[in-house]
Amino acid sequence: MCNNYIPVQAQLLRDVYGVEPPAAAYPPETWPDYMAPIVRLDAAGGRQAVLGNFGMMPKSRIPSGVKPFDTTNARSETVGERRTFSAAWKNGQLCLAPASALFEPNYESGPKSVRYRIWARDQENFAIAGLWRDWPDGFTSWTMLTVNAENHPLMRRMHAPGKEKRSVVILHRDQWDDWLNCSDPEVARTFLNLYPADLMDTEPAPRASRKSKPHQASDQATPDLPF
Repeated sequence: MCNNYIPVQAQLLRDVYGVEPPAAAYPPETWPDYMAPIVRLDAAGGRQAVLGNFGMMPKSRIPSGVKPFDTTNARSETVGERRTFSAAWKNGQLCLAPASALFEPNYESGPKSVRYRIWARDQENFAIAGLWRDWPDGFTSWTMLTVNAENHPLMRRMHAPGKEKRSVVILHRDQWDDWLNCSDPEVARTFLNLYPADLMDTEPAPRASRKSKPHQASDQATPDLPF
C-alpha cells in the first residue's frame, strides 16, 4: 500500500495536466487525511483539478464507535465489493493523483524499515489511478487503487517480510484521458496493471521529523507511521 507521496505543485498541474490548480495551498508531502490535488472530469467532460482528502473515508467522518480504518488504498480485486469504494467504482468516479515520487518501507537492511523513494524514470511527473467521492457538504475525498506486486522486481522489495506486496497503479500519459472517461468497471480493470520495473527506480529516503501536520482534513492526529 502507499500512504505517503509527493504531489506535483501548481505550475506542473498547468504545464503537464492542463488544469488550473486549486486555489488553496497544500503541503509538499502527503500523508493520510492530508489534502492533495487530484485531476478528474468536470461536468462538461474536461479535466479539472480539485483538492481532496487522501483517504476515501476521512477519520473525522467515521461514525462514533466505529474503529478507524485506512482507506488511502483500494484493492483492485475487491474494489467493486467494499462498501467504502464500490459506489465510486461502479459510477466511474475515476481520477488521477499527480505525483513526482511515492514512498514505501524497505526491510532489506534489517528488522527496522528504511523509507525508500520510488519514481518513474520515463515520466518526471506521473499519475496514479484513483477513485473519488463528493460529500453532501461539497467536501471531496479519494483513494489510490492497488494491485498485487509479488512478482514485480522493484515493488516486491517493499513492505515487511511476510506481508503481501502491493503497488499503486501508475498510468502512462497516453492513458490518462481514456482512464478518466472510462465508465465501464470491467474496462476500467484493464488499466489496473503494474508499471514496468525497468521504467522505475528507487533509493533510500529516510523520513524527516514531522513536528506539525498542516492541511489535514480532520482535527484528529494522524498516527505516527512506521516508516
